[in-house]
Amino acid sequence: MLIKILGPGCKNCANLEKATRQAVGDLGLEATIEKVTDYGQIASYGVMKTPGLVVDEQVLVSGRVPSADEIAALLAPA
Repeated sequence: MLIKILGPGCKNCANLEKATRQAVGDLGLEATIEKVTDYGQIASYGVMKTPGLVVDEQVLVSGRVPSADEIAALLAPA
């Protein structure tokens, strides 16, 4: 599983990364987590408001920081 955190590196981006790492750990998933800070790449996903959460090239969340539990629910079917 490839997870990307989209954003310039702001506090919300850091919070999304932390919550995502917690959810991945709680579920016992094997995943690679990457930060994408390039605005061109972020825009290529159609994300106009950061932070964004992309899992296996599918945008799951943008413009907000979901809880670790919400992220876990999004990742569980994957």
